[in-house]
Amino acid sequence: MSHSTDFAALVGSRICHDLISPVGAIGNGLELLSLTGDAKGPEMDMISDSVNNANARIRLFRVAFGQPGDTQMVGEAEIQSILQGLAPSSRVSTYWEVDGAVPRSELRLAFLGLMCFESAMPFGGSITVTREGEGWFLLAETEKLRADPDLWEPVAKGDVPEGLVPAKVQFGLLPAGAKMLGRDLKVDLNEVSIEVRF
Repeated sequence: MSHSTDFAALVGSRICHDLISPVGAIGNGLELLSLTGDAKGPEMDMISDSVNNANARIRLFRVAFGQPGDTQMVGEAEIQSILQGLAPSSRVSTYWEVDGAVPRSELRLAFLGLMCFESAMPFGGSITVTREGEGWFLLAETEKLRADPDLWEPVAKGDVPEGLVPAKVQFGLLPAGAKMLGRDLKVDLNEVSIEVRF
């Protein structure tokens, strides 16, 4: 392997690939139990909701943290399935207004943007994702925005914030991913919204 190999992305892809099958199998097992009538009650509903959320989150992570792939496309149905799987456990409503399949490398940036938005919206809100010609436009709106300037100010300049912790790794990957695609990352913030273009 060459010195430029992105081992972190390869590890992310491998972990998500290996986890998606057993989590999916648990979900299938719960579905079979429900058909027999043996799996009823709030406890089983809680387990089922957790499995569905884990499945959707792993698929999100697989795109956001995995090997981007230059030519691979991701269909709209798959994207909507991921977002719908995340919806029940989130206070944020996401509106995907992009028609058809999109390049995985671009979807990766969009998902990283969504993850950055979520960290600034602890009280909920809405996120809208659209296309502007060849570019992308992501808008987060909330009544109580909590955008950490130590994270957002470097990202707005196209830089990776210093001292990132694992829970905020998306703030490093977003500007790095934009540079890798040759895209200019533009960020505009005010008291109730954040706009990201790339």
